[in-house]
Amino acid sequence: MRREKKTKESDMIYIELLIVLLAIFVGARVGGIGLGIFGMMGLGVLVFGFGLKPGNPPIDVMLIIVAVITAASTLQAAGGLDYLVKVAEKILRKNPAMITFLAPVVCYFFTLFSGTGHIAYSLLPIISEIATDSKVRPERPLSISVIASQQAITASPISAATAALLSAELLGDKGITLGSILMVCIPATLIGVIAGAIAVSFIGVPLEKDPEYLRRLREGLLDNKQHNETTATKEEKNAKVSVLIFLLGVLSIVLFGSIDSLRPSFGVDANGVVTRLSMTQTIEIVMMTTAGLMLMFTNTNITKAVKGSVFIAGMQAVIAIFGIAWMGDTFFNGNIEFFKNHIEHIVMQYPFLFAVALFVMSIFLFSQAATVRTLYPLGIALGISPLALVAMFPAVNGYFFIPNYPTVVAAINFDRTGTTRIGRYVLNHSFQLPGFIATIVAIVVGFVLISILF
Repeated sequence: MRREKKTKESDMIYIELLIVLLAIFVGARVGGIGLGIFGMMGLGVLVFGFGLKPGNPPIDVMLIIVAVITAASTLQAAGGLDYLVKVAEKILRKNPAMITFLAPVVCYFFTLFSGTGHIAYSLLPIISEIATDSKVRPERPLSISVIASQQAITASPISAATAALLSAELLGDKGITLGSILMVCIPATLIGVIAGAIAVSFIGVPLEKDPEYLRRLREGLLDNKQHNETTATKEEKNAKVSVLIFLLGVLSIVLFGSIDSLRPSFGVDANGVVTRLSMTQTIEIVMMTTAGLMLMFTNTNITKAVKGSVFIAGMQAVIAIFGIAWMGDTFFNGNIEFFKNHIEHIVMQYPFLFAVALFVMSIFLFSQAATVRTLYPLGIALGISPLALVAMFPAVNGYFFIPNYPTVVAAINFDRTGTTRIGRYVLNHSFQLPGFIATIVAIVVGFVLISILF
C-alpha cells in the first residue's frame, strides 16, 4: 500500500512537471510577455488543480529590474547609449584586423556597464561592416560578440540576473556578496569569451573563398551597404553627462556591494548582527536616483524613455519573471521532499549536473534572470554550496542553443556576406561552438576561482 501511494504521488509530480514545461514551451513560442502570462496560467493549474501552496512571488527581483531598466532607459533617452556605440565604433575601426577579438571584448564591457545586452543591436552592423571591409569572415566576430553580450549579463553588477542571484531569498542571506560574485564571474566569463574568440578565429574558410560570399558578390548583392552610420547627437554634451552619471551609479552599487560598512545600519538584532540596508534596497534606491539625476542634468524627455527599446524589453522581462518564476517556485517548493529523496545525492556527487539543468532551463526561458529565479531555490534546497552556485552562474546563458533569440537573428541579418547562418539541421548554426566554449570555460574557471579565492 505504501509503495502504491508513493507511486501515485510520483505520477502526480510528473504530471505537474509536464504542466510546468508545457507552460514554459507555449510561453516561449508566444514570446514577449507570453512567458509571464502562460507561467501564471500554469501556476493557476498547480494551485487550483493540484492544491499546491503558492510559492513566493519574485517581488524583490521584479523591483530591482524596474529600477535598473528605469535608469537604463533614461540613459537611452538622453542619448547615452548612442554615444557609447559611437565610442565603440572608433575603437573597432582603429584595429580592423583584430575585429574577431576586439568586437566581443567591446560588446562584453559595454553590456557589463549598461546591464543590458540590447546595446549589441547597435554594434552588430558596425562589426559586420568592419569585418567585411577587412576581408575577415564576419561570422567569426559576429558570433562571439553575440555570445559575449550574453556572458556579460552574468558578470554585470546591475543586470537582472545578478540582482536575482543576490536577492535575500537566494544567495543574499548565504554570505554571498556582490563583490564575491563579481570577483568570480567577471574573470570567468571574460576568459570564456576570449576562449570562444580564439575558437571562432579558425572556423570556416577565409571570406574570399566562401561560396555564399562569392555568389552574392557575383550577383551584385553586396554593393549597397546596410550600415547605418553613427552620427554625433545634437545633445552630445547631455549624452556624455548621462553616461557619467550612469557610470557613477554603477560604481556606487559595486562599492556598496563590496564594502558592507558603507551601507547604513539600523541597530543590532537579537543575535548581535548589525542590521544594514540590504543590497536589494540599495540597488533600487541608487538606480532610481541615478535616473532622477540624469533627468535633472540632461533635460531629457521622460516620455521618450518609456517608449525606448530598453524600457519595453525590460518591462516584458518583469512580466515574464513574475509568471514563470512564481510558477517554478511553487512547483519545486511544493515537491521539495521528492527532489531531495530522488536527486539530492546525485547532484551533491556530481554538481555539474545542476549546471546542465540551468543551461537546459535557460534554453526554454530565454532569460538568465528567470532561470536563476526558477531553479536556484532548488539548488539551495538540495544543499549545493553557495560558492558552487556562483561558479555555475554562467550556465544560465544557454539561449543561444536554438537560433531564434533576437540578437542571434539580428547578427545573421546584419551579415551581408551570408557567412553567419543557420545550418540545414537548424541547430548546426554559427553560434553553437563559441556559445558552448565560452559557457563551459567560464564555469570551469569559476570553480577554479572559488577554490583559490575563498
